[in-house]
Amino acid sequence: MSTPDSATSTSRPDDSASRISRLESELATERAALATERAALAGAHSQIAELTRKHDELRAAYDRLWVEVELMRRRLFVAKAERVDTKQLEIEFKQKLDALDALGGKIGIDPRSEDAPAQGGNSDDEGDKPKPSRPKPKGRRDLRTVKMPEERLELTDPEFESLVERGLAERIGFEESSKVRWQKGGPRRLVVARVKYRVAGDVPETTQIATAPMPPQIFPRALAAVSLIARIIVDKHCDAIPLHRQQDRFARQGLSLDRGTMSRWMEDAGATAGATVVKAMHDEAMKTAFCMSTDASHVLVQPLPQKGKRQPCRRGHYFVLIADRDHILFEYVPNQSSAAVKEMFKGFGGYVQADAQSIFNVLFEPPEEDPPDDGTAGLPVRKEVGCWAHARRKFWEATCAKDAVAREGLARIGRIFAHERSWKDRSVPDKKALRDQFAKPHLDAFFLWAQGEFERVRHQRGLLRSALGYALRQKDALLRYLEDGRLEMTNNASERQLRRIAVGRNAWLFAGSDDHAQAAGHLFSLVASARLHHLDPELYLRDLFRVLPHWPRHRYIELAPKYWAATRLRLDAAQLAAELGPLTVPPPLTTTTEQQ
Repeated sequence: MSTPDSATSTSRPDDSASRISRLESELATERAALATERAALAGAHSQIAELTRKHDELRAAYDRLWVEVELMRRRLFVAKAERVDTKQLEIEFKQKLDALDALGGKIGIDPRSEDAPAQGGNSDDEGDKPKPSRPKPKGRRDLRTVKMPEERLELTDPEFESLVERGLAERIGFEESSKVRWQKGGPRRLVVARVKYRVAGDVPETTQIATAPMPPQIFPRALAAVSLIARIIVDKHCDAIPLHRQQDRFARQGLSLDRGTMSRWMEDAGATAGATVVKAMHDEAMKTAFCMSTDASHVLVQPLPQKGKRQPCRRGHYFVLIADRDHILFEYVPNQSSAAVKEMFKGFGGYVQADAQSIFNVLFEPPEEDPPDDGTAGLPVRKEVGCWAHARRKFWEATCAKDAVAREGLARIGRIFAHERSWKDRSVPDKKALRDQFAKPHLDAFFLWAQGEFERVRHQRGLLRSALGYALRQKDALLRYLEDGRLEMTNNASERQLRRIAVGRNAWLFAGSDDHAQAAGHLFSLVASARLHHLDPELYLRDLFRVLPHWPRHRYIELAPKYWAATRLRLDAAQLAAELGPLTVPPPLTTTTEQQ
């Protein structure tokens, strides 16, 4: 018979196996739960990583947009001079700037001086409503009905006057007509009285009536004298007063002048000047200029009207060409393209200072192996001169991202500008020597620094990479001003001249056609060149249109603003002061020195 102990020992193996099986089952369940939790945790980590990546992308996009907004705010509201806190730059980069000073040497000035920076359209058809007929022409306006001060100019004929003195003829009256001239203070009626003569023949039936001929005029059919036309031109193209405001002003002074009439006068004046004096200025500039500075700005041009269709204005472009300190020329082109630039500079060889627009690249292409037989063979190679103001502006824009490298670039360029200002009044040879001695070490150090910083940010998008890349791409052009003391460090002169276009288009909005824009460009050229040579534009244009009909064709260059002071001294002052009448043309100038 078995005992209880033996029964217990017999059942223990079964219980242990069952217990182990149960524990293994629980362990498997725990492991499955743990695997599930790990998978969920991995999914959560993956989701967190994805959200973090998206957050970083959104943050980067926000930072880029903030920089763009800050850049636009600066361009719109911050001072146009691109001023920076130079004292702060001095504190931030004191050691580096001191090292640059030691590298470039001392020039007897304080290099820490503040761096001054640089409408209308056609309405739709309204059904079949008949259009009103044009009013019947009423003939030439009678200016005697307009209340204004009056002046009288009597014109005689020398041949008939000699007959009157010998008793062979007599004066029997005057044939009068009127024009409007301008004088400081307001318009004046100019009565042109041509003497009428009765000449006795051999028999009473052969008596002749003759009138003194009208002298040559540049605008023979216009009611306006040359002084009034000059006033209208200067008001619009120098002071940006549109014609509709001039019309209102003349009306307040008692003179009714239609803006359409004034527009035709100016188109005629611009076309005449373009075919005479401006063409002579352009030809001389292409032959003799050492450096041609250029830039461009757009202008709206009214399209040709089409029946029943309204059209928006299209864009044309004005290029300004500054030929040394001699001439300023405004060239209008319908399309801003490399072909237009190439045609504009046809026949010119020398230095060309422009910004880095791709349309100017055609000017610096190597000469063709077999050049066309069009008169361009054998010309000197054009050399590009860069603009440090454009390079500096890139770094100034990059500072809105609060990057210390951009601010250091401004500090380095500021040193170069400070040196250039210190010798701006020196002679050309002295300026060349000073640039080589003091500016060149700064320039070499700047481009070495820029190359290193560009390699660091080469693969980063942003304004800093753009600024460094622009400076390095333009390195040869930016260094070219060191070649000659006559070259300028910046192209700011061209931009200042284009302000005349920018200010004007805000007032007169658009040009009436391509022909109007081209004629206006010629008038802009005369006004800008007159101011360049310290002439009163209004008085110069008045005198120019007074003498132009009398002047020989091959001597138009003597009427350019560059030579006008010398030419005017050789004219009869009384003849020049008269709005009409004979004019004695002096002999040509003999030497270039006398012209200048």
